Amino acid sequence: MLSNKMQEALNAQINAELWSAYLYLSMSVNFATTGKPGFANWMKIQFQEEQDHAMKFLNYIISRGGTPVLKPIEEVKTSWDSPLQAFEDTLAHEQKVTSMINELYALATEEKDYATQSMLKWFIDEQVEEEETAQGIIDALRMIKDNGFGLYTLDKELGARVYTSSTETE
Repeated sequence: MLSNKMQEALNAQINAELWSAYLYLSMSVNFATTGKPGFANWMKIQFQEEQDHAMKFLNYIISRGGTPVLKPIEEVKTSWDSPLQAFEDTLAHEQKVTSMINELYALATEEKDYATQSMLKWFIDEQVEEEETAQGIIDALRMIKDNGFGLYTLDKELGARVYTSSTETE
């Protein structure tokens, strides 16, 4: 059973994950409308993954006898001046999410909630991957600068990304 404090914190994380999904959907739309279908695809998959993350938290709360509470999603940014700016925002956002996951883990540790600690380990590993991937794309964009062929090639590479649900085995 979850403590009230842990349930509230996990519910806040559901909202944060859904906000993240909304942010990435906005980025996908921005890229799609500016002629970057590969970048749009990459962000659309981020959108789907964030929805999966929200469902992991939601399902976990239910499995522990709690009640998920869905709250309104705040407005997100809708345009970026460049792919580099969008990915810099992505990295900063993922670093914020990492901090939030770490705070949840600290709370679970403080409360001696070993089940929640165990569940959160998946998210801790996922955040390392999220930050590393965003940083890699930022590095590529900085190397490419304004080279049209480089942007075209990266767009094609990002367009090859395929969505794989992280909740299929649950």
